[in-house]
Amino acid sequence: MKRPKLKKASKRVSCAKRYKIQKKVREHNRKLRKEAKKKGVSKRVKKDIGVPSSAPFKEEVLREAEQRRLKIEEEKERKRQAKKEERAQKRKKEKEAGSKETEPKAKRVRKNESEDHSGKQAAPDRNSKQFLCAELNKVIDASDVVLEVLDARDPLGCRCPQLEEAVLQRGGNKKLLLVLNKIDLVPKENVERWIQCLQQEFPVVAFKASTLIRDKTVKAKKSRIDPSNEIQDKSRGAVCFGNGCLTELLSTYADNLQNEATLKVGVVGFPNVGKSSLINSIKGVMACNVGIKRGMTKLMQEVHILKNVKAIDSPGVVASPSNPPASMALRSLQVEEGSESALEAVRTLLKQCDKTQIMLQYTIPDYKNSLEFLTLLAKKRGFLQKGGVPNTEQAAITFLADCTGAKLSYHCKAPENLSLPAYMSDAVVAEMRNSWALNKLKAGNEETLKGVKFPSQSSSISFISKGPTAGLLSASDISEEKPAAAATEVEAEQNDENNEPEQTMEDSDKAEEQEQPQKLSLKKKTPGHVQFHPTPIDISLSTVTTDDAYDFNTDFK
Repeated sequence: MKRPKLKKASKRVSCAKRYKIQKKVREHNRKLRKEAKKKGVSKRVKKDIGVPSSAPFKEEVLREAEQRRLKIEEEKERKRQAKKEERAQKRKKEKEAGSKETEPKAKRVRKNESEDHSGKQAAPDRNSKQFLCAELNKVIDASDVVLEVLDARDPLGCRCPQLEEAVLQRGGNKKLLLVLNKIDLVPKENVERWIQCLQQEFPVVAFKASTLIRDKTVKAKKSRIDPSNEIQDKSRGAVCFGNGCLTELLSTYADNLQNEATLKVGVVGFPNVGKSSLINSIKGVMACNVGIKRGMTKLMQEVHILKNVKAIDSPGVVASPSNPPASMALRSLQVEEGSESALEAVRTLLKQCDKTQIMLQYTIPDYKNSLEFLTLLAKKRGFLQKGGVPNTEQAAITFLADCTGAKLSYHCKAPENLSLPAYMSDAVVAEMRNSWALNKLKAGNEETLKGVKFPSQSSSISFISKGPTAGLLSASDISEEKPAAAATEVEAEQNDENNEPEQTMEDSDKAEEQEQPQKLSLKKKTPGHVQFHPTPIDISLSTVTTDDAYDFNTDFK
């Protein structure tokens, strides 16, 4: 049986009672007002009249008042958060103390022993240079074939002589192969010249890695949701060129080997040249973690790309501090580690680029120095802080990401006569070319160059390469290296301040060469203590010159 709904009591009252209540309320309020008037307390809050419109500097006064109000609010919020964290810490301590008292004694003993054991065997720092060098040496030792990945925009700057020499000196008949990545960001004529130049030393594979490869689980989910997603993406970032030529070359070499073991291919190079993207493009699945940020790979990682071929991903080569500042800005992790600011790196890179081409590439007006360039870039991209102030730090990070990532198109001229380095000889060149199907490699490179859409020579920025970049491969090299050459060049660049215009590429190089010996000579002459030498001064009247004195005899005789 349904329960009957209870009726609520009615709030209706008689008119006499309602009037009586209202009268009592009025009397009560009148009494309170009289008492407040006797005490001199006014209930009304005086209205802020503000700043009159005729007052001078009204906007500045209002802005200062708003800033003071915001500072007071921030201070209150900071104190509130501090109190909140303090209360949370207090509750946590009380909870831990209560749990320690309640848990058994044997469990407490085991916990203390495990903490002592973990404290003794601390995990190594994966960001340290010693750890990265050790991982790179592991990859070189475990590999039968070493692929040195080069950025096609600056192939000579991406080569590491120490790395190539270490590969050649290791035993086990190791082969070294150069992979020219990011060829879609360089004019076609420039790519062909670099391939001809680099083929004089090692076999070269032209490659364009895909930047839009997804995880296998994501692909499966997408295909279940919408079958039309299985259609191949033909966009610029998704298409990969050169993977067929490279896989065929490696599989042929693996088949020609006498032993039936899996061929191990180590992929090495400087940070952000595309090592992990190359493995993902060959595999067709995102097997290695990739990103715009430099130094994503910290450990060696093995990936099966073919039935008899296994690729080994490696962390980037650690750049030596003795390199020029332009090479350090592109190849090292100083900005990510915090040892160098992004603004300094951008200032160094802009000196190596053509100013007119930079203006056309980013569609910005003429600029005097790097700070003005970053200000214009921040305004164009919408990188603004509070009050509409351009965020030059974010603009500098964006420009660096464009230079090191697969976005900005720039190129370096290939040298006409490239001499062999000291660790190379004709016998070594012949040995490196042996066992490779060079005819297939040449045909594969030609087919790759036909399929890639290259930028024009006018739309690509001309860049001055600083030559091969020195790298560190052992812990002893890290302790011995001192940033002497880099320090002298940084001192020479200190005159590039906000009020001085940017120099051209040739003028900046000449200025650096002239200023370096002057700086070094000044450093040698600087004494440890300041010494004052007295000099005699003759203050007699005979020494006073009267050339500028007025002669009264000329006008008054």
